[in-house]
Amino acid sequence: MMMRRVALACQLPSEVLEKFSEQFHLELIAGAGPGQRPSRSEILTALDGCDALVIAPPILVDQPLLDGCPESVKAIGTYSVGHDHIDLAACRAKGMPVLYTPDVLTDAVAEIAMLLMLGAARRVTESEALVRSGQWAGWTPTQLVGHGLTGKAFGIYGMGRIGRAVAMLAKAFGMNIHTFDPRKKDNRNADIAVVHQDLDGFLSTVDVLLLASPLNDETRYFLDKDKINLMKRSAIVVNVGRGDLIKDDDLIDALRNQRLFAAGLDVFSNEPKLDARYLDLSNVFMLPHIGSSTIETRVMMGQALISGLQELFAGREPVNRLA
Repeated sequence: MMMRRVALACQLPSEVLEKFSEQFHLELIAGAGPGQRPSRSEILTALDGCDALVIAPPILVDQPLLDGCPESVKAIGTYSVGHDHIDLAACRAKGMPVLYTPDVLTDAVAEIAMLLMLGAARRVTESEALVRSGQWAGWTPTQLVGHGLTGKAFGIYGMGRIGRAVAMLAKAFGMNIHTFDPRKKDNRNADIAVVHQDLDGFLSTVDVLLLASPLNDETRYFLDKDKINLMKRSAIVVNVGRGDLIKDDDLIDALRNQRLFAAGLDVFSNEPKLDARYLDLSNVFMLPHIGSSTIETRVMMGQALISGLQELFAGREPVNRLA
């Protein structure tokens, strides 16, 4: 049986490439090296004779890309769980199946959420800078005093798989879990959290706010000045969702003026060109979008796409089909 041809428009870990190579004939698209992304023309040039295209954010799957795809391309897979870079309506209209990698990122992202919370609460950015500067003079009672977590209210905006996984970890830290989910106006998470139906009450209650919601028209720029002004001055914001859940101007202003205590951020608007003002804020603990960056997760993400493509090519319906 002839191996299907799959074009890769993104750099993948060697362990994942090996698994893809065992199942498919790979076409590595020019411009898809580390820290690079190929142009639309480079992608389309490489697709002739290929059966599928595999991409990763922030590569866009839009109408022009779909219009340029040769008839041989029968599926597109995104090496991500997020899919706001894909025009799903256009894919459905064209009859182009789209695969993604749900479920397998949950634990890794939940771990990073806890790291961000701890880093922000315990002033890790300032602490590391002090040690590395060589100017640390030794322990004092007033040195870099942060906030403890035991007994605090941990609020989750977007209680999906990742939100629930973080809630379980936060409970182990002795935190009290609260949630508001714009998609679920019911008590389905009452087994693990106090479920708020009133957003204002939710925001005024929490000591830590975790943003774990998908990005859509309802959630874009959710965290703005009005929402921040409802929160405690001692509150911490953690974002593992999407950068555009936050209005940067308003969060930066709040952090500069001690309207919030700190923030832990793994995602940013306009990545990788994040707002440079964040770099000057010592009360921001930042990571370069590494929420899913464990080798175990990366391999599972690859396997999810491999299995989904195999199912599609065999005429079956993959469980990880988006469109």
